Amino acid sequence: MSLLTHLLACLFGMGSWVSINGLWVELPLVVPQIPEGWYLPSYLSVLIQMANVGPLFVTLMHRFRPGALNEAAVIYAIVGLGTAASFLLAFFWRETAVVSGAPRSVALLVLTFFLATVDCTSSVTFLPFMMRLKAQYLTTYYIGEGLSGLLPALVALIQGAGVVHCVNSSRSLNHTRNSSESPVTFDLRAEYQPANFSVEVFFFFLSAMMLVSLVAFLLLNYHPSVAHRVKQKSARDRKPAEQKPMMDQYSPASRRPRSGFGSGSYSWAQVFYIFVILAWANALTNVVLPSVQSYSCLPYGNGAYHLSATLAAVANPVACFIAMFFPIRSLVLMGALTLLGSAAAAYIMSTAALSPCPLLVHHTSGAVVIVLAWVLFVLVLSYVKVIIGLILRDEGHGALVWCGAVVQLGSLLGAVTMFPVVSVYSFFSSGDPCNTRCQ
Repeated sequence: MSLLTHLLACLFGMGSWVSINGLWVELPLVVPQIPEGWYLPSYLSVLIQMANVGPLFVTLMHRFRPGALNEAAVIYAIVGLGTAASFLLAFFWRETAVVSGAPRSVALLVLTFFLATVDCTSSVTFLPFMMRLKAQYLTTYYIGEGLSGLLPALVALIQGAGVVHCVNSSRSLNHTRNSSESPVTFDLRAEYQPANFSVEVFFFFLSAMMLVSLVAFLLLNYHPSVAHRVKQKSARDRKPAEQKPMMDQYSPASRRPRSGFGSGSYSWAQVFYIFVILAWANALTNVVLPSVQSYSCLPYGNGAYHLSATLAAVANPVACFIAMFFPIRSLVLMGALTLLGSAAAAYIMSTAALSPCPLLVHHTSGAVVIVLAWVLFVLVLSYVKVIIGLILRDEGHGALVWCGAVVQLGSLLGAVTMFPVVSVYSFFSSGDPCNTRCQ
């Protein structure tokens, strides 16, 4: 295994979702300075789902016009677009225009749509491209994809985005001339600390990460130490993979003993089972649970919230690293791990629903349990997603295209479910990071 190829695959995967992940962690600094305020996360959710037009187009092209789409050219285009959009955000994110008589952050929303299109389309282009390399590099790619969430989170922590300090404040309940006789109550007031560097610098960082991903992709195609693997693979396998439909229902029975999907190693029931788990895992990890993370953690304190967010981001690449050495392609184990991750998700969802007074709210054990639940949830389901990727990689290029499409479908279903619950009907209540009073 080439260390350079592993490094390039990791850096390439890092560009998959780094822009949108970075934008999410920067919201505490962006929101106070734009007219949309805290309605911006809802707008972002809608824009991200609208951006699924990109992967839809790519999937339909692979299905009905196999071989007509130049995969490498699409990747160059979307990564270049992501680099440019992140760079332009640094200059225009605060610019507003009057729309229907009210100021709106038009530049921010338009550039965010471009970034979302880039990241969503990466799901159906980056994974199929990895088919050109040996199987072990797919796990490294997933490590890079995990780092696309971890690195922006760490930089945001260094920046101090959303860091709250609880400050003592007092107020008099009886305003008299003799202040010594006035009853005074003491409260804790949440005070956001100034950032160590600006939002513009953070967006320049995101643009640099996208540029690094673009350079890594260029080297994966043309560097001598990896080009021979790409050329050798593409000369023998790429054209047939593009020319045959993703679900070949007309191949001879001897070539598809169990189904017409991929190499025919799995029955249609097993294929359906794999894709249902893939959609479920991505719905939970990409949309459903992140949308309620603050509700589930803030009642236990600001420290629990930041610790759960950071350790959960670390758990993703750790799971991919584990899968590199223990790639167990067992459907039974996959189902068992999915149940375990779903149980952790159910606990997290229950604490969010009970916010601001969940179980063990005034106990240290409550904070410990919620942090461990987040780590277990991300660790287990991230491992499941990597194993599914390895299974589908063995089934061919078309299977990886379907893998990316189902990833986006799961995220879409999760967003459609959670948007009205969180943003329209306000089912969840926030906990005060400094004052959570429960009976």
